[in-house]
Amino acid sequence: MINIVGKRNIFFTISGLWVGLSIIFVLVFGLKPGIDFTGGSLMEISFTSSRPSLNEMQAEFTDNTYGNVRVQPTESNGYILKMRFVSEEEHQAVLKKLRDKFEVVKDSVVNVSNDDSNDVKLKNVQVTAVASTTTETTTSTRQNTDSSENRLIEDRIETIGPAISSQLQQRSMEAAMAVIVAIVLYVAYAFRKVTKPVSSWKYGVTAVIALIHDVMGTIGVFALLGHFYGVEVDIPFVVAMLTIFGYSVNDTIVVFDRVRENLIKYGYEHFDDVVNKGVNETFSRSINTSFTTLLVLVALFFFGGSTIHYFSLALIIGIFLGTYSSIFLASPLLVVWQKMAKK
Repeated sequence: MINIVGKRNIFFTISGLWVGLSIIFVLVFGLKPGIDFTGGSLMEISFTSSRPSLNEMQAEFTDNTYGNVRVQPTESNGYILKMRFVSEEEHQAVLKKLRDKFEVVKDSVVNVSNDDSNDVKLKNVQVTAVASTTTETTTSTRQNTDSSENRLIEDRIETIGPAISSQLQQRSMEAAMAVIVAIVLYVAYAFRKVTKPVSSWKYGVTAVIALIHDVMGTIGVFALLGHFYGVEVDIPFVVAMLTIFGYSVNDTIVVFDRVRENLIKYGYEHFDDVVNKGVNETFSRSINTSFTTLLVLVALFFFGGSTIHYFSLALIIGIFLGTYSSIFLASPLLVVWQKMAKK
């Protein structure tokens, strides 16, 4: 049996360093909000042949007509353009500007004279044309495009106004607070029959402490990624945080439930041993469950596409930390509560 409770100070130190560094990263670097929270427009474009270089694409927006445009290469043959809120006219103007600059279309024209003519003339004329500003069907375009062509395809356009982005920020905070309060109340109710040597409400507070550890650790990583790699936080990131809330508490409650059963079975005279026994009995279950979940998330991270790339990463970090906290942080904290009550 692993003496997890007996070595709790080591695990508390690791968690304290992780959370402390995360807080420093957030205070120093901050999070980089996406257009979900700042408002603006997002365009994703791709090219049927080869995309222009990043410098060439950025050079098209140096005049700041559309604000500080951020150009981000995608895993496919294209770019994501993030800019200020643009109207439909401005949206079409951006497309026209990029197509004038980068799009090349090759048309094959065959001229055949009538029966009375002496010659049959075949002419191949290559022209550079401005494509129609209406959205073309990507599948048919790619099938009918010659290898020397390079068409620009708009894959998606998303626009969020300032009023909506402000509302999203407020609702995200409200959702997070509601989840925390609900967790404390639920855990306190679920453990209402276990009042010794630790009050039932302290189980709920301990679960929330472990939850904050998991979420804060994940946010710290994204503060670093935002500062050095321009990774933004958006609504999918908030969804990932709420998912981590649920997963972390679920894992913690499983351990707490085994501790409760052992308290009923063995009593609470040797609380340290009872808690340590409960943690060890659920150890393999926690590891196996998290491992299988992480396998799926890693697959999504590498093969799920750019849209859910960082959503998957946030879940990977959060679930890893959630597994750690449920085993090495939450249950040892119960022992700390018990020892504090004795003093």
